[in-house]
Amino acid sequence: MTSTAQVIKTRLPNPPPSVDALLESVKDAVAELKANDVVEIDVRGRTSVCDYMVIASGTSTRHVKAIADEVVRFAKKLDCQPLGVEGEREAEWVLVDLGDVVVHVMLPRVREFYALERLWTVGDEPPAGHELETDADERR
Repeated sequence: MTSTAQVIKTRLPNPPPSVDALLESVKDAVAELKANDVVEIDVRGRTSVCDYMVIASGTSTRHVKAIADEVVRFAKKLDCQPLGVEGEREAEWVLVDLGDVVVHVMLPRVREFYALERLWTVGDEPPAGHELETDADERR
């Protein structure tokens, strides 16, 4: 019972694109379909899930889905396969996980309700009273 061995053709994986190249690709994709209020948040040091989050708004569920599809298309041009895409059916909030960059495309009302920008930027600015204390210290 001898059988011929099967040869599985494999190729070495291409190195993943740099975070900067991936981020630029995402920005180009959302700009291509005229997404609104695009925000890039650097979350390095706050989470191990990703390095950057990009949040954008679409004007309708169809627009939200089209923007997310464009992000996927641009990422594939860099030979970067998304790890996951969630929320495409309802298309009120579509998340595209590209590894180092996670993209959230949302309807404005959904974006306002969840307020991801506030959630991920808490602590970036000094407290409101901090400036007053500094001014008082300088006068002494």
